[in-house]
Amino acid sequence: MALTLAGTGFSKAEERGGELRAAYAGAPASWPRPDIDAAVAFVEMGVPPLPESPGPKAVLGAKLFADPRLSEDGQVACASCHGPAHGFSVPERVGRGIGGAWGRRNPPSLQLVATRSRFDWDGRGSDLSARVLAPLSDPTEMGRDLTSALARIAGTELEGEFRGVFGAEGLTARALAEALVAYLNTIDTPTRFDRFIEGDHTALNDTELAGLHLFRTKARCMNCHFGPMLSDGLFHNLRLSFFGEPVQDLGRFEATDSRDDVGRFRTPFLRHIGASQPYMHNGLFPTLAGVVNFYDRGGGEVWARNAEEAARPLYRDAVRLSPHIRPLGLTEAEKAALVAFLNAL
Repeated sequence: MALTLAGTGFSKAEERGGELRAAYAGAPASWPRPDIDAAVAFVEMGVPPLPESPGPKAVLGAKLFADPRLSEDGQVACASCHGPAHGFSVPERVGRGIGGAWGRRNPPSLQLVATRSRFDWDGRGSDLSARVLAPLSDPTEMGRDLTSALARIAGTELEGEFRGVFGAEGLTARALAEALVAYLNTIDTPTRFDRFIEGDHTALNDTELAGLHLFRTKARCMNCHFGPMLSDGLFHNLRLSFFGEPVQDLGRFEATDSRDDVGRFRTPFLRHIGASQPYMHNGLFPTLAGVVNFYDRGGGEVWARNAEEAARPLYRDAVRLSPHIRPLGLTEAEKAALVAFLNAL
């Protein structure tokens, strides 16, 4: 279905709202076709499966997630960097580990984390059970070794709870990982956009609905953010690596050592995105408006001030912008509508 709406500045708001209401009255498969590039393996928007109901393992996992006793200094819990009250991230650009040390990247939200095939901004991990234990042996996060972390909660009330949940196995690294993963499998909650997809067309107001249409069309968001999870699960170069600068971060290249991956970062899920500011792998943008402006201008920059800098190893790779990114020419009204829609996700 094609839908062309005149007046990109939204001067005919009432007429536009009526057209959009009609165009988006059915199931997502009947909505106006998104503006996507030929090579994109597009999947239509949808509602993800409901999270699991909390069982004994998840209840124990929730306690462990919030317990700083697992950390070397007794001050840092999983929730310190993945706070439930902040979209399972932090309000700062990066998280803090033991001793108050600043991390390097913005902690990614954990909504629907169990559905991902790769974790972290660079996709370094592919096993969730291993990934939830990794911070306990990372001196920049919670400690230096997993054995010491287990010893710190041995002899506490938690050891008895492990026996109650896992029987004779009791407190082990495997049981700790299983409890944490069980908790993570419960944390997603329904959104207003879920309700809209399911047929409650009052769940989005006219501005948010206009934002949905822009998300699918002129703003080109669905080249990377599609399907029930609103992510392609892939890695893209937005020219945000700060190549050659003191804060350089080469993204997936650091995990794969492949020049094709220089500057590429994982496409995040967008569910509950409004609750987890700031944004991007480095927390560069404090607001969604900043993110929208970034994409509107066509991404970031990788600088070479002279021929010598342009000849640096990996420069040609760092400057290679994702083909999905281009200037959008959004009006201020369109940007505001897009932000409104993002806050409904």
